[in-house]
Amino acid sequence: MPAKDLGTKYVCFKCQTKFYDMKKPDPVCPKCGADQRESPALKPQPEGRRGRLAAAPKVIEPIEPEEPAAAGEEEEEELESFDDEEAGAEPEEDDI
Repeated sequence: MPAKDLGTKYVCFKCQTKFYDMKKPDPVCPKCGADQRESPALKPQPEGRRGRLAAAPKVIEPIEPEEPAAAGEEEEEELESFDDEEAGAEPEEDDI
């Protein structure tokens, strides 16, 4: 059966002592003297912590690997030499 005339029951956040506030305006631990209104559990979180939870996740764009410029030039040279070979091969086919 709870004692209604003793006030609110507290558990000290520093020393874990259980006590009643005896209906006094300041809930102070009788063992260590800690004011229970200064409990870290009662304080709101800093704004920075709340903002991170509500923020949208960052989208990371994939980076496409860059091909070396020399490789592109070699392909063009191969195509030009291929065209030269075809140009030389076509008249021979007409002769047959």
